[in-house]
Amino acid sequence: MKEVTWMEDGLINAVSAEATEGECSEQKGAAGASVTLDPEVPEKATRRKFSAEYKLRILRLADSCADPGSLGKLLRKEGLYSSNLTTWRRQREKGVLEGLKPAKRGRKTIEPNPLLPELENLRKENQRIEKRLKRAELIIEVQKKISQILGLDPPEASPIN
Repeated sequence: MKEVTWMEDGLINAVSAEATEGECSEQKGAAGASVTLDPEVPEKATRRKFSAEYKLRILRLADSCADPGSLGKLLRKEGLYSSNLTTWRRQREKGVLEGLKPAKRGRKTIEPNPLLPELENLRKENQRIEKRLKRAELIIEVQKKISQILGLDPPEASPIN
């Protein structure tokens, strides 16, 4: 019988039953800490989640398996199914795995509209033209009043409307 322990890097380590109890509890992980698998089953099963780095690492290992049975050995060692590899390979071909890197959380930034500066310039120009128009209309009104006061008949002009 083998005792299974999880190593800190996510790999499974199996120890034969002939090993003494002290040897099993002193299994060292990659960082030197001992890790043993809890024999109790949790109340609610949790879905395993694999990071993009882990998937790419396993795919590289699977691609390097040349000996017959070495791929199955890798899958058993990692506790994976061949369907996991198939799905991950499809994701890698589509370029999805590169997109699974941790992304910035929160709202997406809104790209500024390239026409906004031109719109602002046009609004300012419109305001300048409206001011000139009001000034011109005021000058015309003053000229009309002066001509009425002096008794001059201005030539009939066509309306600008």
